[in-house]
Amino acid sequence: MTIRSRANRLAVSMGAVILLFLAVAWGQAVLGRHRSLPLTIALQPAQTLADGYEIATLVVERPAAEPAQGPVNISVVENVHGATVQEVAETETGWRAQIRAGVVPGRVLLRVEAPGFLPAVTALTSSLETDDRAGDGTPDFLRLDDEHDQQAFRRWFTFLAEAQYFQQTRSRTAEINDCAALIRYAYREALRLHDSRWAAEAPLPLVPGLESIAKYQYPHTPLGAALFRVRPGSFRPADLADGAFTQFADAQTLRRFNTHFVSQDLSRALPGDLLFFQRLTEHMPFHTMIFLGRSQITTGAAGYVLYHTGPDGGSPGEIRRLRLDELLGHPDPQWRPIERNPIFLGVYRWNILRKAS
Repeated sequence: MTIRSRANRLAVSMGAVILLFLAVAWGQAVLGRHRSLPLTIALQPAQTLADGYEIATLVVERPAAEPAQGPVNISVVENVHGATVQEVAETETGWRAQIRAGVVPGRVLLRVEAPGFLPAVTALTSSLETDDRAGDGTPDFLRLDDEHDQQAFRRWFTFLAEAQYFQQTRSRTAEINDCAALIRYAYREALRLHDSRWAAEAPLPLVPGLESIAKYQYPHTPLGAALFRVRPGSFRPADLADGAFTQFADAQTLRRFNTHFVSQDLSRALPGDLLFFQRLTEHMPFHTMIFLGRSQITTGAAGYVLYHTGPDGGSPGEIRRLRLDELLGHPDPQWRPIERNPIFLGVYRWNILRKAS
């Protein structure tokens, strides 16, 4: 083979390598250009009230003629308790999602990711809900206005209280030492997110498959851990930081500032309502019981009440569960929840269950 022939063959080979390189580079450029295509996103409205219910609509559009290569992921990456993503649906040109405002005000950063496209971000800004339309001192952002949340709270509150009755004393939550402490515990825990982490840490003999409330999860509200109102007056924004709410409330405080009167007729009580008694004594003059209704742990159609007796002398007291007929026929007339009993103050309902209308 001549030197010229070898040179020609080498030139052809080099040309093929160059063409192959250019083809690969072109393919990578096309692929890279496809992966870097942007998404168009729009949020309407971009500003809401942090009331736990307002809805903003997020519209995500793909570039024209670019098909989706997989499902979209829309997440809250900043102020995660400020909003939740609901009802994501694919459209002909992209996706549409509902963003439900939480009760924690501030800037909520949303991130949108879809295979084959650049991630995109947008922000929702929410302002503090300051209303107290009932004028009872409970801010509307705490009220559970829809039926789902009201029923979820009632089921969790009564279950958590009743579960302590079946719990061995040494395994029971240490804070439960009187009637108000039992109620504070069940109230606070009923408002949490009942996920696997909560279940692993909860001192319970069993954990039910009940839905949590959707509006918020304690302690992620503008009040933080200070859940109970302790003084009169309608809610004002200054109450968030001036001691109007604390983590502790005795039976009298629960009645005066955190619940409202329903009736002295026991037949009007709903599960989760409270029965209050006031005795003419210096030792624990106020006493309260939880109206359970039907048990969620044992079978049968009987209705129950549950209460902690409180400490008495050297005894720490105990949790008791009575059928309604047992309570109505209690050997000590002062504990009978009937209208002609002057000690019985009546049936009371949590302010958070009073709809803000």
